[in-house]
Amino acid sequence: MIARVAALLAALLATPAIAQPRPDLAPVLAEHKFEGFALAADADTILWQTPRAPCPAPTGGEIILCHPSDPAFQRWPWASVTKQVVAVLTMQQVDRGRLALDAPAARYLPQLATGAPSPTIRQLLQHRAGLRNPEDTPKDAEGWPAWFTASDDALGWCLAGRTATGGDWRYNNCDTLVLGAVLENVADTSLPELFDREIARPLQLEATAFESSAAPPRYDGTAVTLTKKERAIFKRFGAAGGLIGTPLDLLAIDRALMAGTLLSPASRDAMWAGDPKLGYMALAQWSFDAPLKGCAAPVRLIERRGGIGRFQVRNILILSQNKVLMLFTADGDFDFGEIWQGKGLSHDLLARVACP
Repeated sequence: MIARVAALLAALLATPAIAQPRPDLAPVLAEHKFEGFALAADADTILWQTPRAPCPAPTGGEIILCHPSDPAFQRWPWASVTKQVVAVLTMQQVDRGRLALDAPAARYLPQLATGAPSPTIRQLLQHRAGLRNPEDTPKDAEGWPAWFTASDDALGWCLAGRTATGGDWRYNNCDTLVLGAVLENVADTSLPELFDREIARPLQLEATAFESSAAPPRYDGTAVTLTKKERAIFKRFGAAGGLIGTPLDLLAIDRALMAGTLLSPASRDAMWAGDPKLGYMALAQWSFDAPLKGCAAPVRLIERRGGIGRFQVRNILILSQNKVLMLFTADGDFDFGEIWQGKGLSHDLLARVACP
């Protein structure tokens, strides 16, 4: 009898679990006329991604040597998703006792010690620091605010003419540029090297680096073509938007965050604590519960958007399911919609992934 029970248990354990249906995102992407790259994944599996480009068919009997490229290895500008990564670097320094979220940033960056009261580290992460805003500078013929194509000292410009801190949030790239300078002082190294040391090397990221980095990424793969002007602009964005890398590298960061390997639980919770009074702004990202079509209850999401020129990025974590949805496009006018409104591409894809 004991042997029979043991045999039954062994058979049950050997029976593969019934696989959950994978979401097919292609119809949703086609319906919204999205062009670019899309990926959905859980903690250990890519559930769906934009497929490889097929090899061209021979037309005259010739032999064609073709290696279909996987778009997940293509390098894209991460734009303001960079801010999400800089928030992780910041919270790592909090974990080590080198930064305090509610301490004046002037404690770590002496240039903030004169003039208006210093913002705190938290206020820099929440865009409530009272800094000058590059978006307010006159636009050039291509619509770029003049600050982004200037050659002067970016940090010095951001620090001049500060006003009172606090109040509601106002999106401002200078906040993260100043935070990047704080990190460089505290860690006694450049921001590109800090990213490489604290995130890229531990996670074995081979294809992602700051545009300003003196050292190119270890794997340079196929890259979206940038003009000389765009490269200069991404370099100037620095901590606010200068990372260029692959979807797979971003996925590795997302998975490490959800698994708790990059930050302590306390620091991760603080980074993901959305404030309803600030439009659910957390620390350099948004954290909120969203009703999704097909789900019985609202779903907790961490969202980080990026958009510089013709490039847009969405990086969204579905926390309760340890799932990720990310999107990259070179269409700067594409409308992703608003998740909380229950419509648009972002919502419809999330519903397909989270509520099968």
